[in-house]
Amino acid sequence: MNATIAAEPYQLNWLETQWEEMYKGRNPLLVTGVFAFVMHELVYFGRFIPFLICDFIPYFKQYKLQPNKVNKASDYWKCTKQVLYQHLLFEGPLIFFFHPMATLCGMKVAAPFPQWQYIWPQLVIFFVFEDFYHYIVHRLMHWPPLYKKIHKVHHEYAAPFGIAAEYAHPLETSILGFGTIGGPLIYHLVNKQYVHAGPQWDLHLVTVLLWIVLRLIQAIDAHSGYDFPWSLCHWIPFWAGADHHDYHHMAFVGNYASTFRWWDYLLGTDKKYRAYRHRQAEERRLKEKKKL
Repeated sequence: MNATIAAEPYQLNWLETQWEEMYKGRNPLLVTGVFAFVMHELVYFGRFIPFLICDFIPYFKQYKLQPNKVNKASDYWKCTKQVLYQHLLFEGPLIFFFHPMATLCGMKVAAPFPQWQYIWPQLVIFFVFEDFYHYIVHRLMHWPPLYKKIHKVHHEYAAPFGIAAEYAHPLETSILGFGTIGGPLIYHLVNKQYVHAGPQWDLHLVTVLLWIVLRLIQAIDAHSGYDFPWSLCHWIPFWAGADHHDYHHMAFVGNYASTFRWWDYLLGTDKKYRAYRHRQAEERRLKEKKKL
């Protein structure tokens, strides 16, 4: 006689247990808000520190995209104050507002966490959505009336540095921020209402937090002002990175996308950038030829 062996109940791992303990007996809105805000600040400023250190080490100047433009300590301090002001007064409330929105939409919060084979496709979708949204809105921001009243703030630094990623008019921060938060919410609603892909594809809050971490890292890297040999754009051809975005700050035009190069290429808004990089390559080739 065949005996049916019942599957053993899933045992939460250490990280999932800590996640549950964090919420146990506490207001979930406050827990999510505080955790997400602290995470945001640690990642945002923490990711900038390596680039700041590079500014004081002469060896790394060779990787600086605009080596002749030096940002002063006063630039860093002014930028830090403005960014902290925005984080506390504008982004903070939006972060706290996200939990009730996620709960209302039925997003998962409790452990266990989703498996990696379901997380990474969602992250790819979020990156693609945000990049497309960012391209459209960013290009609109360069329409003279909007540029003068809103987007000009972000272009105060022609040679950007990491924490200048969110140095912008509060309205611009809010509008562009929808590309980050809107992607997961739209994905979740479409999956629930129309696709019905199965519970394993349901969106979890942990996936959203991981997405925000990756998006912050990408934004800070793109504004770092450094193009290292190990930068991601040298490994993934369609990745934008600092090499792509730094030109936008230098020339005040073109290269509107945030993460990928394809929209700028397809819509012809990177022609000046490609011509500029071609001239640079020719100049380097001629210099090397003279040395021989």
